[in-house]
Order: sequence, then structure tokens, then C-alpha cells
Amino acid sequence: MAVSLGRKTSARAPAAGRRARLGHALATGALCLLLWSCSSDKQPEYVERPVEDIYNSAMDKMAAGDYTDAATEFDEVERQHPYSVWATKAQLMAAYANYQEDHYDDAIAALDRFIQLHPGNDDIAYAYYLRAICYYEQISDIGRDQKMTEKALDGLQEVVRRFPNSRYARDAGLKIDLARDHLAGKHMAIGRYYLRHGNYLAAINRFKLVIKDYQTTTHVPEALHRLVEAYLALGVNDEAQATAAVLGHNFPGSPWYADSYYLLTGVDLRPAEHEGSWISQVWHSIL
Repeated sequence: MAVSLGRKTSARAPAAGRRARLGHALATGALCLLLWSCSSDKQPEYVERPVEDIYNSAMDKMAAGDYTDAATEFDEVERQHPYSVWATKAQLMAAYANYQEDHYDDAIAALDRFIQLHPGNDDIAYAYYLRAICYYEQISDIGRDQKMTEKALDGLQEVVRRFPNSRYARDAGLKIDLARDHLAGKHMAIGRYYLRHGNYLAAINRFKLVIKDYQTTTHVPEALHRLVEAYLALGVNDEAQATAAVLGHNFPGSPWYADSYYLLTGVDLRPAEHEGSWISQVWHSIL
């Protein structure tokens, strides 16, 4: 099952995005222009600027949707005024600007640094959340590697664990469910591949993993049915019957149960619990 991934709507600008107001006279001063040398292969000349000028310029660029230049300006705040109160705010805003421009690696690097340097900052929960979102928005189709899904899941779980009462915990919890469903879908795709090619033991291992580790996802009914298919193909009828019984008891109206029931009756069997069956033990422990 593909995960529906929202773009650029869940991660709001941090509280650190307030414009600098360090004095009316300075705030309204003219911005210094960078002076370029005649040679095009030389770096621009360094020109020191008041911190509030740089920060306000960055915020103006953010408002205009010029996120790349905004990130550059926020970085300049820290470079020119590393000990100012605005340097810390600029670090987080630079990460947000890079996130908006889909420069996820740059955003994650900035957030890692912010988290390391400012663990007690008022915006630390947001930093953890935004880092998780950077991974979440890189989740790919289940036909591809799911490393980003795993990193997103780890990051989202960390938000919930560290900041359960924060404004970000609820959204992180919802995205955890979607990420877990996506990972389960990947295992199902691999399991179905093995099943189609007659590699029944490998298929069973994948479907078992979905049932044990992703039991709250939407893929469980199909995983149970696919186990019935694989067990019948191997002639392990007791496990097929027990698995169908679990499927019928927990998902009686599912079309997957109807398919399993049809398979069993086709070989003169019925769903039935069997003492010692792994599926009965696992399912009882889940409940």
C-alpha cells in the first residue's frame, strides 16, 4: 500500500522565525552591498553587516519564496555574528529554508548541528520533528530501498518519546502509522514475489514478519491469507487451517478470509485452531 505523503504542509516555520527588532534606526538602515572584484573567478569581498540587517533580509527572502538565498543569508548571520542571540535562531531558520527547497541533506545537517549545540533550546522539539519530516518526505515507492522510511520511523518515534506533550507529537504519531504501513507493504511485495516463484519458505518468513512486527497495519489480513496459500502449497495443512481460523475470527468480513475459506474447502478442509500452532500463540500474545 502506497503512503500518501503531504508536501510542505506539516512542518510550520519555527518560533525562531520572528523578525529581528533590535532598534528602529538599525532595522531600517540600508543593506550593505557585496562588492565584487573585476575578476569573475574571485570570491566576493567580505562586507560586515549589522545582524538585524542580515536576518531581516533573510526573512524577506523567505516571504518571497526565495528559500535558497534565504538559507544563505541565515548562514551569514551565524558566520558574521556567531555569539548573537540571532545566530541560534538563524541556524534553525536555515534548516527550515533548506527543507522548503527540498535540500534535505543540508537541512538535516543543520538540524543535527542545532540539536547537538542547543539541546535545551525552546525550539528543540521542532528541530527533532523537522529532521524526521525531512526523512519522511523522501520515502520512496515500495519497489525501492526503504532506508529513508526506516530513518523517518526512527525520527518520528523519537519525537513522540522525547516530547509526548508537544504540539508535534500527534502529527508524528499519525506519520508513524503511515511509515509502518509502508514498511509492511514492502515486506508484502517481497513475500508475494517469493510466493509466485514457488519459494514458499521465504514467502512464509516475510508474511510472518508482517504479522509479528506490523500487526496494526492494513496488510495483516492479506498476510494471513498468503500464509494459508503457502502452507497449503507445502502440505502443512494444520498451520493453514489455524491461520485461516485466526483470519476468520479477527477479520470475518474480509475478502481475504473468503479466499482462504475457498482454498481450504477446495481440498476438503475447514478453518480450525490447532494446539501448538505458532499463529495461535502469536495472535493470543498480541491480543
